[in-house]
Amino acid sequence: MSEKSESRGAAGGSPNAAGHDDVAVAERLLGAYGRMRDELVKVIIGQESVVEELLIALFCRGHCILEGVPGLAKTLLVSTVARTMALSFSRIQFTPDLMPSDITGTEVIEEDRSTGGRAMRFVPGPVFANVVLADEINRTPPKTQSALLEAMQDRQVSAGGKTHVLPDPFFVLATQNPIEQEGTYPLPEAQLDRFMFKILVDYPSEDEEFAIVKMTTAAGAPAVSQQWSAEDILALQDLVRRVPCADHVIRYAMALARATRVGRGTAPAFAEDYIAWGAGPRASQYLVLAGKARALLAGRFAVSVDDVKQAAPAVLRHRVITNFNAEADGISSDRVIQMLLDEVRIDPSDKLDETLADRVFAKPDGS
Repeated sequence: MSEKSESRGAAGGSPNAAGHDDVAVAERLLGAYGRMRDELVKVIIGQESVVEELLIALFCRGHCILEGVPGLAKTLLVSTVARTMALSFSRIQFTPDLMPSDITGTEVIEEDRSTGGRAMRFVPGPVFANVVLADEINRTPPKTQSALLEAMQDRQVSAGGKTHVLPDPFFVLATQNPIEQEGTYPLPEAQLDRFMFKILVDYPSEDEEFAIVKMTTAAGAPAVSQQWSAEDILALQDLVRRVPCADHVIRYAMALARATRVGRGTAPAFAEDYIAWGAGPRASQYLVLAGKARALLAGRFAVSVDDVKQAAPAVLRHRVITNFNAEADGISSDRVIQMLLDEVRIDPSDKLDETLADRVFAKPDGS
């Protein structure tokens, strides 16, 4: 663990403070995760997989795109997650006339009444929050979309020759509407790659919709309680990176990403036919990180190949760009990813018994 992490844990009273082992932190994570789901059920009906993927991205210090038709409670979900985590939350409604300074902030001339002098002062924009909801991000031109790039990658904003550090943790959630294309500006591939996950928010089931209508048309609004502090989340983000991952799991994640890169001899024949552009190294990194977080949430202390497989659609669907052949044959990027999961195999000689990795997180009594 880094000196920064140690000092942060000790000062903030987080579960990763000195004298607490990683198993204790993981147990607290599982307990708080269960309580958080109980709180979210008070407000959000269904969407269990969406909530899980959101939390996985948060624990991996990643950002997400949520895609779904209007009325599926995407904004409510994000704001509720922020409230259960005691994090600051801001919502930016992206419109065609939105300017970059409307997001990052701007410098204003401020007059000192006592001296009569004037000086430039930076006024932070809504991006200065722990959780930022970029609502309908594809409704604003690329110039404004790119204002988020530095914030997402370097977690800072540059203005007037000065750098302003964003709060930590920092998490961008962007929403897109898949059915309205007029007046939209699709995100370029370079910016899409900054998002760890692309999460599809689907219609509720009949029983879920009945429960939604019944709850939202009654008097009163349910309240949720806070389960995690910002310091707790930072400690959990450090813990995720310390989860052991066997070499064969890393190689499997790399094989999935490399199988999407056409024209290099690493992609299967169907990928060469259907993929215009594949995933870069950031996809391999996120597959492993998502596998680590998923393993922790399942109460395990080592990553399995199945953890990587479960994370693959959310990590790859916005990084696998299909071509005209795929569109003509009705093949979506999700279908291509499923075909890759069926195709890519592990070399048995590389496989390590994953139960051995549990010893890294063994308790002092050996349990």
